[in-house]
Amino acid sequence: MIRSKKITNAARGEDCTLEIVGVCNGNNETVVFAHFKDEQKGMGMKSSDVSGAFCCAACHDVVDGRVYNEGYAGFSDWYMRRATNRTLERLFEIGVLKVA
Repeated sequence: MIRSKKITNAARGEDCTLEIVGVCNGNNETVVFAHFKDEQKGMGMKSSDVSGAFCCAACHDVVDGRVYNEGYAGFSDWYMRRATNRTLERLFEIGVLKVA
């Protein structure tokens, strides 16, 4: 499992990469690194830091199940895959991740 403060801290001030239609607040002051469910997530355990994305507070509430959104529920895999790709690309752009 990958744990990296550099990855999670990089979310501060970034744009939301999840951008759930009708949900995203567009406020980069609320963006944090949200972990998506994967095979490593369990009771009291977050998934790996490569299984997540930069999310505003509103999108994060939907991802974590605190708020239900029908549009997200039907397309959650697509949203998560797109957001993970966008986040990984941004992490390379800002130098947090590098190709050896």
